[in-house]
Order: sequence, then structure tokens, then C-alpha cells
Amino acid sequence: MRIALDAMGGDFGPPNLVAGAVMALREYSHINKLYLVGDSEKIEAELKKHGCTDSRIEIFHSTQVVDMSDRAVEAVRRKKDSSISRAVDLVKRDKADAVVSAGHTGAAVAASAIKLRTLPGIDRPGIAAVLPTETNVFVLIDAGANIDARPEHLLQYAFMGTVYSRHVLGYKSPTVGLVSLGEEDVKGNEMTKEVFKMLKASSLNFVGNIEGRHLFEDPVEVVVCDGFVGNVILKTCESISVAIFTWLKHELTRTPMRKVGALFARDAFNTIKEKTNYEEYGGSPLLGVDGICIIAHGASTPLAVKNALRVAAESIEQQVNPHIVEEIRRYNEATAQLEPALH
Repeated sequence: MRIALDAMGGDFGPPNLVAGAVMALREYSHINKLYLVGDSEKIEAELKKHGCTDSRIEIFHSTQVVDMSDRAVEAVRRKKDSSISRAVDLVKRDKADAVVSAGHTGAAVAASAIKLRTLPGIDRPGIAAVLPTETNVFVLIDAGANIDARPEHLLQYAFMGTVYSRHVLGYKSPTVGLVSLGEEDVKGNEMTKEVFKMLKASSLNFVGNIEGRHLFEDPVEVVVCDGFVGNVILKTCESISVAIFTWLKHELTRTPMRKVGALFARDAFNTIKEKTNYEEYGGSPLLGVDGICIIAHGASTPLAVKNALRVAAESIEQQVNPHIVEEIRRYNEATAQLEPALH
């Protein structure tokens, strides 16, 4: 499998990205080719620091970088030689099977949607973030790709999230919940009410509306919402995770007795910390584009970059896109057959 990495994106640029790439190549022998896209001089300098001469690496030079202040679509059109645009081009030209970026999320989404187009039957792509609970992990979709979604987009997210949950995460019959203000179908705004009807009439394992508290108290495998709500949920969960461990550290070091207790419970704390650590999840797939695009955290460490490359490899291996196309095709055919009966 062949992966293109935007080596200039993210908060830390080439140092973390190249370090993560080196880690991935040392661990994953099934990655046959890794394109490092960006300033060749800077990339070569980082590879030299790690003493890496892996023949699977190919540097693809680009002269521009999308800044966080750039508007997404404008950046793709104006900065045609940016690292993210060139990385997506490699997928478009069938030189790479997937692209990974920790840079400007909007630009990665726009470049993928414009250059690769969407899959048949999909109108808008959605970011599928994987979040842990005590009993499972769930797919949150959309986590920020499309903030102005329509009801049909959320229905498509539900199908895409279900495919990813089944084929990549291993859940046989993923349950689907729709984020709303209450459990009853009459709760929510006009869009969520319409989406509720569409999900209920579909073949998905839809369990109804879920409130924010259900995400972790009574979790489902696929959580559906628009990109605005999803991004707020994602960022809030990340912030709470960091805050809780900061509070714990502060409280557990207040007295000698607490320090002793913390020492005995260290393994339990480390297990939970690892489970909630975004670095272990690596990146989130942008589902719905005709190619594979993995969106990594802007503050990605080398470990997070390594795991983002792992997620890309898993998506390639599990053939997620053909499964999405098939599920949408079945739904559209079933809907078309029902329409004459309704009239």
C-alpha cells in the first residue's frame, strides 16, 4: 500500500511528521511506499536526524504551505503547489492509495472533495472521529467537515459511519444514535426531526435520539450529527480528558497519603490515560470522498502521526469505500421501489 503524507502541515511541521513517518515505516512492513510531500530540503534534514534511508520513502517537493489563516477553498485554488494539494494529487493520479494530513482541516477536506470528488450517492463527505467509552469505541460523524448540513447528508453519514464501524472497528451490527435535545422524536430542531424520520425508515440499526450524556452513559456505536455540533463535541471531549488528568495529578499530590495511594493505582490511571489519549487513535477518516483521506490532529506528536498512518493502512486494507457505495446503492434502490407504493 502507498500513502502520501503532507509533511508540512500541523502545528510543528516536518520534525514531528517525519519522525512519525520513520516510526511507522519501522513498525509497518506492509506500507510499500510513503511519499513525504513538502519542502524537500527540510524533509531531508529531518530524515538525516533519524538516520533513515528507507527505500520506501520518496520525497515529493512542493513550494507552498496552507496557513491556518487561509480560507479553505481559496487556498486550494490559489496555492496549487501546496503540500496538501500535491499530496491529494498523488491519490488522484493513482500514485498513492491514501493521503494523511495534520494541517489545515478545511483545506484537506476541500482539496479531497474538489480533486477526488465524492463517492456515488454521497453528496458531502464527513469526518469520522473515533472516541472511547468504558465498554466500546464509537464513531462520531460528522466531526467538522460540513457545518451546513442538510437532512440527507446526515442520513449518508449514518450509513458511512456504520460501514466504518462494521468493517474497521469490528462491530457486527452497529447501533446508530442521532444527537438531539431529547430522546423523544418530537424533540430537536426541524432538521433533526426530519433526519429522525429518515433514519427510522432506513435499514440501519437506529435506536433513536441521544443526548450528550448518552455518549458515555449509554453508548451507541455510531453517533450522527452535523459538523458544527460534532466538532464542538470532539473538542469538548478532548479538553475534558486533559483537564481531568490535570485535576487528578493536582489532587493526588496534595498529601503524602494520597501520593502513596496514587502509586498503588498508577497502572489503572495509565490504562485510562492511554485509552483516552488522542495520539493512540492517530487520525480520523474523511468518509465519502473517492479516495482515502485521514485527518490528523494539528498538534500531532510523532506517535499520533504514526498511528494516523496506521489508520490510513487499515482503511486501504478494509476497502471501506466500496462498502459505502454498496450500502448507499441498496438504500436508494429500496427507496425507489417504495415510492410507487406510497403514491
